[in-house]
Amino acid sequence: MPDFLIRSRFELPRLIAGQICIHACMSGTRLAAPLKALSEGYSPIAVGFLLALFAVMQVFLAIPTGRFADRHGLKKPLTLALIAACLGGVLATFYPVYPVLCLTALLTGGATGSATIILQRHVGRAARDTNELKRVFSWLGIGPAISNFLGPVTAGLMIDHFGYRSAFFLMACLPIATWFWIRSAVELPSVEVVVKGEKLKVWDLLKESMMRRLLVVNWLLSSCWDVHTFVVPLIGYERGLSASVIGAILGSFALSAALVRVILPFFSSWIKEWILITTSMGCTACIFIIYPFMHSALAMGICSVCLGLSLGSVQPMIISTLHQITPESRHGEALGLRMMSISASSVLMPFLFGATGAVVGVSAIFWTVASAVGVGTRMAWSLRPNKLKSN
Repeated sequence: MPDFLIRSRFELPRLIAGQICIHACMSGTRLAAPLKALSEGYSPIAVGFLLALFAVMQVFLAIPTGRFADRHGLKKPLTLALIAACLGGVLATFYPVYPVLCLTALLTGGATGSATIILQRHVGRAARDTNELKRVFSWLGIGPAISNFLGPVTAGLMIDHFGYRSAFFLMACLPIATWFWIRSAVELPSVEVVVKGEKLKVWDLLKESMMRRLLVVNWLLSSCWDVHTFVVPLIGYERGLSASVIGAILGSFALSAALVRVILPFFSSWIKEWILITTSMGCTACIFIIYPFMHSALAMGICSVCLGLSLGSVQPMIISTLHQITPESRHGEALGLRMMSISASSVLMPFLFGATGAVVGVSAIFWTVASAVGVGTRMAWSLRPNKLKSN
């Protein structure tokens, strides 16, 4: 167990529980909203646009959120994010029509992205050394993995048995549960930013070659999550699978990602970040090559589990590396830059996926991404530790 968990009177489990609730709000809405749009006759391109909106606000809010968190800590920024997420769920409950669903996607997506940055910054600052960084981010990474299971599965069951309004109402209640878990969290001391000469700009962080390589690798891997999230509902709908089965396939991916993150902290001291990231990219490319050949729900579920195991181990290693190559006073800003880069991809990629899927089919999407990730393994291999800061 991380020392942070013990020193802070079991604060880390509370933060993880809070993250599960806010992230489940988005993941459940991200299943329910496109299925609602499909049921009303909207095209895959319109669904791709809807899914892209979950990341639009993260593009614009990521860096300001990071800076705001650097100045104000945990609770104030997180409270604002929870209010936005709750509002998005309430709007979809009362007005489950396509334009309102687009607004809901903006609110819940932006709020969840902001909450992720805020929590990652808080936990990263609490860690004392490199090994503890890997452990705490492995534990914190369990949150989104679990919520990616609970959100879609719960939303799918609610849709099948009680309808779309009930699913959206449940999603609206989850941010309130997040506040229950984090309300007693202890704020960490603020860090003074010493500026000499010109004002620091976020783009200064990109002067470091390690940061540039890390962002590219992170973008490639996050694209894999986007592909899986976008394509599985389309395939499932085309093949006549119910919302519950589609949610279960997505949930199996999340559950396996959670499992590997539960195991990872116990071996983090012996794991090298760059080796694990490279291995994960190679495995992910192979899984994406064979995924289109899986036609049954069971086969898709098996591929989903394998993909979750591969991708689930990566994020803690990437965030640990990021904290080691950036100043403590700019951790929030660096996390915001990372979030902005992958969110911009999440905005553009669904459009590309939707257009590609409509023209040449989903197999081309899988194989294109597999090729890009395979090529990117060389860049991941170059994330050597010689330039990392030792804590």
